[in-house]
Amino acid sequence: MGMTDWDARWREGETPWDKGEPAPPLLECLDGPDGEFLAGARVLVPGCGSGHDVRALARAGATVTGLDLSPTALEVAQSFPEVGGETYLPGDFLEWHSECFDAVWEHTCFCAIDPADRGRYAAAASRLIRPAGRLVGVFYLTPWDPDEEPDGPPHASDRDEIVRHFSPWFSLIREKVPERAYPGREGREWLVAMERNTAEPGSCGRGAGGLS
Repeated sequence: MGMTDWDARWREGETPWDKGEPAPPLLECLDGPDGEFLAGARVLVPGCGSGHDVRALARAGATVTGLDLSPTALEVAQSFPEVGGETYLPGDFLEWHSECFDAVWEHTCFCAIDPADRGRYAAAASRLIRPAGRLVGVFYLTPWDPDEEPDGPPHASDRDEIVRHFSPWFSLIREKVPERAYPGREGREWLVAMERNTAEPGSCGRGAGGLS
């Protein structure tokens, strides 16, 4: 399976995943039981693209770092008016190292990577989230639009596979099919919150750069 040139996609304007607004499940999440946690958190958004989700989190009060492989995507993100709580950095989430975050917000990154790298994604999340921090996100279970190839990206997943990848480091605390969705995605996504286990190895360190 070849590697997608994401920066070329951004340069050529081939970005059907960018809907021009924050993910509706994120807005639903911010209005729900995880909203208060995220609003006071230091949040990492991997594969942030043009930063719609980053800015929504910053508007809610979070301190947000948007991370993306594509310099062009980051240029687009930085062209929007600044909310005040956001920064953007270049980097590959699977290999990136940093001090602790309180949370990772997942949207369109997990389904975009090679499925063979999903274990690496879960390990990266465990490395970057402090103990008792959270992975919160919307996973696209059946992502193919009519004009897309079924071999992806985006790539399909299911609940059991996602839980299997994250269970060495995270405990599932909340899950639902989101009520809000982009048109065409209704019933095709899974909104989830997982808590980082405190006793598992591989943590970035208790309290480093995060909430106590």
